[in-house]
Amino acid sequence: MQRIKAQTNFNLMPLLFIIFFAGNAFGQSLTNTKINGYRGIWFQLNQKYEYGDKYSGALGTYTAKHVPLAIYAPEVKKTFFVYGGTPSADQRHLLCMIGEFDHKTGMVSRPTIVYDKNGVDDPHDNPSILLDGAGYIWVFISGRGAKRPGYKYKSKTPYSIKEFVQITEEEMTYPQPRYTNFGFFQFFTKYTGVRQLYFETSKDGISWTDDKLLAAIPEMEGEKSGHYQTSDLYDGKVLGTFFNRHPNGNVDKRTDLYYIQSGDFGATWTTVDGVKTPLPVIDLNSCSKVMDYASQEKNVYLKDMGFDAMGNPTCLYIRSNGHEPGPVSAPYEWCITKWNGTEWQTTVVTTSDHNYDMGSLFITPDDWKIVGPTEKGDQDWGVGGELAIWQSKDKGETWEKVKAITEHSPFSHSYVRRPVNYKDPFCFFWADGDSHQFSKSELYFGNFEGDIWKMPYNMTEDYEMPIKIK
Repeated sequence: MQRIKAQTNFNLMPLLFIIFFAGNAFGQSLTNTKINGYRGIWFQLNQKYEYGDKYSGALGTYTAKHVPLAIYAPEVKKTFFVYGGTPSADQRHLLCMIGEFDHKTGMVSRPTIVYDKNGVDDPHDNPSILLDGAGYIWVFISGRGAKRPGYKYKSKTPYSIKEFVQITEEEMTYPQPRYTNFGFFQFFTKYTGVRQLYFETSKDGISWTDDKLLAAIPEMEGEKSGHYQTSDLYDGKVLGTFFNRHPNGNVDKRTDLYYIQSGDFGATWTTVDGVKTPLPVIDLNSCSKVMDYASQEKNVYLKDMGFDAMGNPTCLYIRSNGHEPGPVSAPYEWCITKWNGTEWQTTVVTTSDHNYDMGSLFITPDDWKIVGPTEKGDQDWGVGGELAIWQSKDKGETWEKVKAITEHSPFSHSYVRRPVNYKDPFCFFWADGDSHQFSKSELYFGNFEGDIWKMPYNMTEDYEMPIKIK
């Protein structure tokens, strides 16, 4: 069944903007305007423990469950990227932003505010990005349950971030959109008392199918269930997702690892070795289970996934002894679980000091790399740290730290993100900030040579050169 999810009538756009302007507690809405610089949002959850908040810090490129955040478009030689911004260094007012890096000139554009969150300060509402076959840029704005809706926005012209048009308003958290050979596909989450996984499809981005429940695994009959996921697309047609399980809906007990995939636009789903898996996945011991971590009393924090040249999936995640920050939950092990063609294999890459340290996985035929805050930073037991590059030359079986990207930083670097079809020098990007105390947050990008550029915090021109800092 096809439906249009509260589609915006383009003829009503002027009226909608008047409503935006009148209803914003901060005054005039900033939706569809430019802002004079790259300023990331800082956030704290306010769940305090001995060693700090459950998580806090520079979360402009948060969460790991917002996928993807950047796309390289070879047609125009630009990388388009989204993030959670804020109007100024002393504010925590979320703006869903998009910027562009021009590989021809080496400049970044003045960023556009796709959607002004009207006083919300929570980066769970950060955006994700999709580029369709005609070059239109789509920004999927995350909501938070039924009270804070999500939105789909489409650029008014191809390959342009100048202006966006609202297409839908709907319940949607953690958007993970992909443009496949068959059309638009999105994994996402809905809050139904717990966090449950869904997907939807569309041929044109305007009319979407009903939300389809993907997974709802109770530990015992009558219990609630919840899940988080990370997903990717292989060869334009195979959609894969790794997901964990929240026993009785308790996100602080997140555990286990499952995997399913579809090669026919979500019509049928299978395990990695082709066993058909009816939806929703509801069996605790489903054949889609990859790792049993509940029996080991281990927590699982999903970070990224990718496919090798043969279409074999790999998941990057942190495994720990609990949700509380500090040594009580250590070790925080960066793990790789991969399908080698015949079985699942798990290896430990390294350790860091927080569950919400987040990096990205880069898989090429020649080698595999991880870029993330694996090194100790200035703020102990906090989100992020110093960035390093880890490399595997044997398809993820053994790993070696090959380069330190940042050192002696006053702030922590966090949430390193991988663009789709990444292109040097914009191979990954991230934000920095104090892990424990409110601070300004700046945005950066870099390459595998260890070069780093900082995006201008304040801009006076429409396009400016980023600041080379290493």
